[in-house]
Amino acid sequence: MEKVKIVLHGVGEMGKRIGLLLLQKGGVEIVGAVGRRRGVGQDLGEVLGLDKKLGIRVSDDLDAVLSKAKPDIVVNSTASFLKEVYPQMATAVKHGANVVSTCEELSYPYIVDTKLCKELDELAKKHRVTVLGTGINPGYLMDTLPITLTGPCQEVKSIQVTRQMNAATRRVPFQKKIGAGLTVKEFREQIDKKAITGHVGLEQSIAMIAGALGWELDRIEVDPVEPVIAKTPVESEAIKVEPGQAAGLKQRVRGIMDGRAVIILDFRAYIGAEEEYDSVIIKGVPNINQKISPCIHGDIGTAAVTVNSIPKVINAAPGLVTMKDLPIPSAVVMDMRKYIKS
Repeated sequence: MEKVKIVLHGVGEMGKRIGLLLLQKGGVEIVGAVGRRRGVGQDLGEVLGLDKKLGIRVSDDLDAVLSKAKPDIVVNSTASFLKEVYPQMATAVKHGANVVSTCEELSYPYIVDTKLCKELDELAKKHRVTVLGTGINPGYLMDTLPITLTGPCQEVKSIQVTRQMNAATRRVPFQKKIGAGLTVKEFREQIDKKAITGHVGLEQSIAMIAGALGWELDRIEVDPVEPVIAKTPVESEAIKVEPGQAAGLKQRVRGIMDGRAVIILDFRAYIGAEEEYDSVIIKGVPNINQKISPCIHGDIGTAAVTVNSIPKVINAAPGLVTMKDLPIPSAVVMDMRKYIKS
């Protein structure tokens, strides 16, 4: 079998991490790269920060790159929202390429736009390719992981998932995205302007868990995004937060069934968090309490989950799928071709 041919669509921070990880894997070949503004016209090696050129020039024309490169799969990391990525997905699919994307809403898009989902599913089946949205969160920690942990349960009454991270250990754009260093008034203003949106994908994670368990939720309740107020001075390498300012944000989302919260997701990201952890508490038979401390690094994890999903996407039946539809996640530690069915 020839190497798995891959086109990178998106060469921002996450796209670069994915590209660098792919270059470490055996059995794969990056055959094209597409950006919007950043890196266009440059050699991909330069964009990835390497001391060598790769002979792949970053283009802003997805259709042209796909026509020339004819990839097996497109790895997309361009946007968080379904309507933004849908045209990109459709273009890739029409060229006969599978797609794995970090788009948060694509992780469980059925609660966003059923019409677009139906169109994308039918298009993928027509061209015999598969489309998946994934990442660390949504895509793994707050949905696929708790779904997997219910495996030994005879009964599940409720699931609560908490992710708490110290934003000081994350990239600066993320720290700014969560409002670190703003006054409470500035934080509220940024929320109103949608410059701060909270964590995209919590609703998708709840819907995926419910779908896996066969639960029909009455509704999904989304609490407003709230600032985490610093009580003492805290700082990262780039941002200093004074007492009374926002160190980051928190948000809680609940899946309601029969009048009670059966799925609760609690997301907290702020500079100076005393502890970093990911926890899953399942009330049922038996009860399950799982805690990962420190929490899994989001950027590293997203790149890994995305790359590790490539063989499973290529092996999957055609159509639009989610992580609950695929075999359990696992690392690609050998030549990627060994994981692909002939």
